Amino acid sequence: MPDAITVRRARATDAAAIAAVHRAAFAATDFGYQGEAELVAMVEADGDALVSLVAERAGTVAGHILFSRMSAVADGRPLAAAGLAPVAVLPDWQGQGVGGMLIREGLAALRDQGIALCVVLGDPAYYTRFGFSADLAARFASPFAGEHLMAVMLDAAAAWPVAGRADYAPAFARMG
Repeated sequence: MPDAITVRRARATDAAAIAAVHRAAFAATDFGYQGEAELVAMVEADGDALVSLVAERAGTVAGHILFSRMSAVADGRPLAAAGLAPVAVLPDWQGQGVGGMLIREGLAALRDQGIALCVVLGDPAYYTRFGFSADLAARFASPFAGEHLMAVMLDAAAAWPVAGRADYAPAFARMG
């Protein structure tokens, strides 16, 4: 099927295409471009990228998602955690399920790595369909606390921690 969308691990040779996807996708939003391409490059350079995936069709990169290492503690113990940010799809491909494919594949890859928790800052109407919950995220102290901070336990059978702290990779603070 020539028009099939495939999701694969990002390669170093995808860097320019990934940057172009983020610039185009975020330029088309109400808040405009916020430096997501630079954030991806910084997370990668710091060695904090856990999962970086691209969606492509006929050799064209049309979407990208990055999950980065987080520093997290739950109920007094370290917790393997990842932050989902950023995710972007070229404007012409939005609304076709590409972002959802990237999120589902990325969460599966995190599970395979033994990551217990994933955190995202975004639209609750979108991210709750993937299991993200503001109630779970509220249990973690974070500078991003609020209704748009959500989290998901990657083992659905795992008990939710009572309290903890979750901090994004250092590159996020440098974006300030």
